[in-house]
Amino acid sequence: MSAILDVKDLVKSYNGKEVLHGVSFQVEKGEIFALLGVNGAGKTTTLECLEGLKRYDSGRIQFFNKEENQTNLHSLIGIQLQSSVLPGNITVYEAYRLFCLANKVKTNKNLLERFGLKNVIHKQYDSLSAGQKRRLHLVLALVHNPEIVFLDEPTAGLDVEGQVALHEEISKLKESGKTVLMASHDMAEVEKLCDRIAIMKEGKIGYIGSAEELIPAFTDTTEIALKTENSYETGSLKFSEYLKRDNGYVYYKSGVLSDALLELLQTYKENNQKVLDVKINHATLEEKFMEFSKEDLV
Repeated sequence: MSAILDVKDLVKSYNGKEVLHGVSFQVEKGEIFALLGVNGAGKTTTLECLEGLKRYDSGRIQFFNKEENQTNLHSLIGIQLQSSVLPGNITVYEAYRLFCLANKVKTNKNLLERFGLKNVIHKQYDSLSAGQKRRLHLVLALVHNPEIVFLDEPTAGLDVEGQVALHEEISKLKESGKTVLMASHDMAEVEKLCDRIAIMKEGKIGYIGSAEELIPAFTDTTEIALKTENSYETGSLKFSEYLKRDNGYVYYKSGVLSDALLELLQTYKENNQKVLDVKINHATLEEKFMEFSKEDLV
């Protein structure tokens, strides 16, 4: 795969205070990439610099291996802002038509239908539900068929049903060949949707990788639970440390899962203990993200 976006040493200040400290990452063509962080981590500021909405102090932003000015960017990207508001009395179709005219493309109601807005095209913006408003803003970001779609907290404020529906639409963007760059503080959301995640804290990026890659990066231990008829416990071994007994299981932790598991199973076998069940408990991204948020970055 090739990088569709390359960000190098991005620095941004407000009133003399630096808020982005050399942010660097790449986004591959056709992937869903997330900037994950708590409020104030620098996610939205980073997106706004990439979108051409804010000037940055120094660094480099390249799309398709070349630096793009704001005029050229317009045809390449679609933007759904964190807080977008349209005039309250404008109808869905009027907003859609205006955006099509502004982008010099023909109106096509298929896009409205695809995002479940066909039956509300004559409703005014103020009468739409939160989920319908989010879907409308996503449609407006897609009218000119952009290569890259920027989403800032796309499901913020939605109920569970609205979140699920929008997640499906974001996944469909990837299926259609689009590249999606989103900012979110919802760990479960990015773990479900994204191919890769960059975790931000205080204007810096701490980790980049898939959810599966990031969890081991946060910690060097995995929990192993073994169940036998008599809750046999072997104590700590070379590759594993005894933790506890709980509900018929004996728990160990290890930094080398494969070696520890083989060692434990062999020890149980040598002691004539039949293992009835094995559970491997990997920490979730949310658990490890919360730990990371309390740590200091170098």
